[in-house]
Amino acid sequence: MSAQVLARPEHAISGSVLVLIQFDVCEDLRLDQLQQAAHARTVPPPRMKPPVPAYVRYERPPVVEPLEPITLASGERLDAEIKYYDYGVVSVIFHLPFTGTWNSLVLLASQWVWDADFVSRAEPIVRQKLERAKSAMVKPYARWLSEDYFIFHVRADGKEPAADLARDHKFEIAQIVRGDKEPLSEGECVEVLQSRISYYENDVSVIGWNAAFVYDTVTGAETAIQLLEYANSQLLEFRQYDELLTEILTGVYESLERKQGLLSRWGMARRATRLHRVLLEISELTERVDNAIKFVSDMFAARLYRVAAARVGVPDYKNLVAQKLRTAEELYQYMVEQFNHARGFFLEAIVVLILLIELVFLFRGHPS
Repeated sequence: MSAQVLARPEHAISGSVLVLIQFDVCEDLRLDQLQQAAHARTVPPPRMKPPVPAYVRYERPPVVEPLEPITLASGERLDAEIKYYDYGVVSVIFHLPFTGTWNSLVLLASQWVWDADFVSRAEPIVRQKLERAKSAMVKPYARWLSEDYFIFHVRADGKEPAADLARDHKFEIAQIVRGDKEPLSEGECVEVLQSRISYYENDVSVIGWNAAFVYDTVTGAETAIQLLEYANSQLLEFRQYDELLTEILTGVYESLERKQGLLSRWGMARRATRLHRVLLEISELTERVDNAIKFVSDMFAARLYRVAAARVGVPDYKNLVAQKLRTAEELYQYMVEQFNHARGFFLEAIVVLILLIELVFLFRGHPS
C-alpha cells in the first residue's frame, strides 16, 4: 500500500503589493515650488512603534501627489502616487490590493520582481510631472539613475503569531523575498530569514536586497514601508555620488598621466581648486542625505532602518563614496604640492635672474 502525502490546505491571505520606483533627477528639489504647482501635501512622519516623541521626524518631509491608476497588460489595476524628496529623488509608488493564497503570492512575486518592467511605466510619468516645474529642479542630471523595490504586505489577522507564521511559511516567505518561484533550500531560507525583525508578537518584517515581506496591520506596516522607501532613496543617492566621483577621479588620473612640465604643474592650482569644490559639494550632499530623517538610537524604527539599509546595500555604497572621497582628497593634496613646487621653482628662477642682472651691472660698472 503506497503512502500518500496529504497537501496542507491553504487558507486565504490578504494585503497589498507595493512597487517603489525611484529616480535621482537632480541635485536639489525645491519642495515649496513643487507643492504649489502640484497641489501636493506634505508626508507625515512614519507612525513608529511604540508612539514616539515629535523630534523623530523627517528633516524636510517629502511631498506627495496622487496619480491616475494604471492598468497592466495582465489586467491588474494599480493605484499610484508620486513623492518628491528635497535631495533630488522622485519616488513613484504603485499599489495593488491582494487576496489569495501563499502560492498565488509567490507566483505574483516571481513575475513582478523579475519580469515586469515598472521603470518604463514610471519614468514618463515623472518626466511629465517635472516638465511643469522645471524651476524647482536645481542642477538637473542628464541621465537618471533608478531603483526599484517590492514590498509584499500580508495583513495580520491577530490569529496567528508572527513566530508561527515565519516557521510554518518560511519557504514561501523566502521565495517571496527572493522573487523565486522554485522552492529554495533550507540553508537559503535560513539566510533570508536572518533579516527578520519584529516588535510585537503579531508582526514581522523580512527584508531582502530587492524585496521585503511585511506581516502587520495596515497602520503598523506604514513604518516598514516608509523606512524601506527612505533606505532605497539613500542607496540611489550614494550610487549617484559613486558614479560622479568615479568620473572625476578618472579625469584627474588622465590629466596626471600626461607629460608633466612646468606649465602643466602651474595649471594644477586651477584643477585642484575645482576638485576641492566638488569634494565639498559631495560631502555636504552625503551628510544631508544621511540626516534626512532623525531617529533615537534605541528605537525599534532605528533598528528596522539599519536592517533595511544593510540589506539593500546602503553601507556598501556609502563606504565606496567615503573611500573615493579620501582618494580625491589625497589627489587634491598632491596637486597642491605639485603647484607649490612649480611656484617655488618659478620664484627661485626669478631670484636667480635678478641676481644675474645685478652681477652684469656690477661687472660692467655704472655710468657716473
